[in-house]
Amino acid sequence: MSEHKMPIGSIGWIDFTITDAPAIKDFYSQVVGWQPEEVSMGNYSDYNMNSPENGQPMAGICHARGVNEKLPPVWLIYIVVNNLDQSLAHCRELGGTLISRPKTMEGQGRLAVIQDPAGAYAALFEES
Repeated sequence: MSEHKMPIGSIGWIDFTITDAPAIKDFYSQVVGWQPEEVSMGNYSDYNMNSPENGQPMAGICHARGVNEKLPPVWLIYIVVNNLDQSLAHCRELGGTLISRPKTMEGQGRLAVIQDPAGAYAALFEES
């Protein structure tokens, strides 16, 4: 069994998906004190929101584009799972919906966005 950097079932990351990411990153920078850092997405940038104390990324602010295009404005949690394919199968069996197909994040792992039977969104993340 492989060792994981993050415990299974933990919240590994959180992103806020919104149509106007630049405005919302400024809002949270002022309200919380996070320091925005651009993350190139090709022809636009999303943002890591970094701790003012140590510069470590604390959350992301993302444009509602690509795999996030169908999401409403939402803080999206990334829940660490042991086996993404198995978790997605259980999701569908239990009445959940697959919102985005599994996507590989080079050197990090795979993720997919789901909607649970209550209507809430979450991303499931399997580390490499």
